[in-house]
Amino acid sequence: MAYSYSSQVPEKLDKHISIRGWVYRKRESGGIIFIIIRDRTGTIQASIKKDNVDEKTWKQAQESIIESSIELKGSVKKDERAPSGFEIECDYFKTISKGEPYPITEYQSTELLLDKRHLWLRSMKMTNIMKLRSYFFRYLRKYNDSKGFYEITPPLITSSAGETGADMFPIDYFGQKAYLTESSQLYAEAMIFSLEKVYTFAPSYRAEKSRTVKHLAEYWHLELEAAHYNLDKLLKFEEGMVSNVAQQLVKNNEDELKQLNVDTDTLKKIRPPFKRLTYEKAIDLLNQKGKDLKWGDDFGVEEERMLTEDEDKPVFVTYWPKELKPFYQPINPKDERTTMSADLQAPHGHGEIIGASERIWKYDDLMQRFNEFEKAKGIKFNMQNYEWYIDLRRYGSVPHAGFGLGTERLIKWMLNLDHIRDAIPFPRMINRLSP
Repeated sequence: MAYSYSSQVPEKLDKHISIRGWVYRKRESGGIIFIIIRDRTGTIQASIKKDNVDEKTWKQAQESIIESSIELKGSVKKDERAPSGFEIECDYFKTISKGEPYPITEYQSTELLLDKRHLWLRSMKMTNIMKLRSYFFRYLRKYNDSKGFYEITPPLITSSAGETGADMFPIDYFGQKAYLTESSQLYAEAMIFSLEKVYTFAPSYRAEKSRTVKHLAEYWHLELEAAHYNLDKLLKFEEGMVSNVAQQLVKNNEDELKQLNVDTDTLKKIRPPFKRLTYEKAIDLLNQKGKDLKWGDDFGVEEERMLTEDEDKPVFVTYWPKELKPFYQPINPKDERTTMSADLQAPHGHGEIIGASERIWKYDDLMQRFNEFEKAKGIKFNMQNYEWYIDLRRYGSVPHAGFGLGTERLIKWMLNLDHIRDAIPFPRMINRLSP
């Protein structure tokens, strides 16, 4: 039996169709039961008249409740009183599973919706976000593929403790100390020596004790590495990739965006080039707006908001102080206080979405940077864990660059979500481990 989706109903005028889904809304009036049936494409109204069905069918329809899974058949008619202007006049109704009274009603707390996340994902809001999330992944992959990049699959368990290990989740790996990865960058760098241009789409884990609207402990990380790229070429790639996602959403996803009240005109404006500010100029701009920042201060939520509140497109902040950046970023030859780095800040305070830099590619420079970093941070690297990474500089190294994009932050910005937790199906945050 072929089933139609609710979105196809207007195309089936005066035809007899079968449809299945879940009870979204229901009311009974004067011998007629009106049911809004929900499926993955949306909702459609169906009516069951007592005079048109047998007693068993009528009873099933009466006893169905919100989120009962159902199947029905009927003829499609125009009806201006129906939400979509169309209605299915049923001659068959079957309850697949009645279920229990649904615990989520119209007015619920945020915590209850998080506790019942497995059920809240059925809401129209979350359904549309999750659809668009899938498209975000699709558009990002397609863009990278079209530019000649290979997708790779690095490990998520690592012996390398990042810069300090402080923001990583340690695990027992058969008696050895290991960590859930905070970045696949080092492994991606290894792959450029065979594939030259690579990217990975995988979870990353950060044990930061942050309670902001833009932090997750587990998030999906798009990381890209490219041989023979410098910072300027990398930033132009980022502009093209981010802009392409925005334009593809406008072109292909009007219905979902409309359901979420996303202003497509704002997305249409996202085209290259993006403004570039040096870190030093960004500090000056923030101080002109009332901050009291000095060289070496990092940007928090408030600074990011102030920096981008009047912008319609993302802004690059370039050449960050070396004390704020990791050991693998090369020193800027034009200003030895800074590295060859750039962060991409989303407009209207949605925060940093991409961190990028050239990578140190010469052996001597990398070893010197390790030593400087240890002295500056007061830490000691376990160099044995990095021996394989150092090897990459011993055998035919080349200049290269790369970036990491937080996919949920990109989604939060482009869909104008209040909180990053709604950009992922099951958010993991400092106070949230289930469901």
